[in-house]
Amino acid sequence: MKIEEIFAKRLKSARVMAGLSMDMLCEKIGNMISKQSVSKYENGKMMPDSSVLIAIANALNLDPDYFFRPFLFELDEFEVSFRKKNKVKVYETNAIKEKIRDKVERYLEIENILGLGNKFQSAAYSNAIISNAQDIKMQALRLREEWGLGKDAINNVQAMLEMHFIKVIDVDAPEGFDGLSGMVNDEYPIIVLNVNIEQSERRRMTALHELGHLLFNRSFDPVLSSKQREDLCTIFANEMLIPGCVFSGIIGENRKDISLNELIDLQIMYGVSIDAMMMKAKELNIITDARCRTYYIKKNRNEKFKKLVIASRFQEKKPQRFTSLVFKAIASDIITTSKAASLLNISIEDVRNRLNLV
Repeated sequence: MKIEEIFAKRLKSARVMAGLSMDMLCEKIGNMISKQSVSKYENGKMMPDSSVLIAIANALNLDPDYFFRPFLFELDEFEVSFRKKNKVKVYETNAIKEKIRDKVERYLEIENILGLGNKFQSAAYSNAIISNAQDIKMQALRLREEWGLGKDAINNVQAMLEMHFIKVIDVDAPEGFDGLSGMVNDEYPIIVLNVNIEQSERRRMTALHELGHLLFNRSFDPVLSSKQREDLCTIFANEMLIPGCVFSGIIGENRKDISLNELIDLQIMYGVSIDAMMMKAKELNIITDARCRTYYIKKNRNEKFKKLVIASRFQEKKPQRFTSLVFKAIASDIITTSKAASLLNISIEDVRNRLNLV
């Protein structure tokens, strides 16, 4: 790819990633150039001089070298399960996609530098045929066994996913976007989460919901609607967090009422929300549909009760595998501090301050 093409694609990617129109970019650099010039840059018909390049880089909070970094993969080789929410605008969707591509690209680059191969076997789950809740629950139990989880609680969902060669990436995204999943080059699995999700229970559920899409999107019965597939992935995530047999063994098989204290104990142990456990109780016929509806009515009408129900009680630290790999490469004298700063998108001074050799 020619330097003009690389610059053109990088500029457009950076502008969209920042959520800026061409006019807005021009305004941010004091109208040094026109919208027509930006268009020519992004179409590879013209290159900026050094002063304009620096101004653009500063406006987009990027190092000028970013615009000349070769691409590791093309956008058409990047397939994701992006289920658009009504609250997420088109320009926000495009910005999220570009942020993902940028982070995935840097992740793949450091793995390539360190010679780390990909051992994820996507075909291992392609033979499953999933038509209903029972099918997806069976797959959850199968995966738990294959990953050596048994019936135990998952202490750290992200660490577990990364241990099985799935890259988990955080992006700054608006409310209405929780996560997505996909394959890069039909080889590298990724799960993307909104960094603004604060509750561990919600983040864990979202990550495992996306795992369901990642593993089984091609296994769902074609007659299933989009909503039915979403519901099945939620059931999968719920079953991964706390298997039905474990839940019913603790709560019992036939209950008229369940105390909040019982569910809080399980929330602390298994990192699953009260809402998710009430849905599980209904699915397992531990409580009736009517009893479950009563719970949601009380939750919506009683503010004090709602605060107790939605409170987060499980703390899960976010692993930083990508960052750790970059610092491993520095400590091993494989990359320079400057390269590390480029990969981490921070200053060289910040890299030096964070590099604590033991």
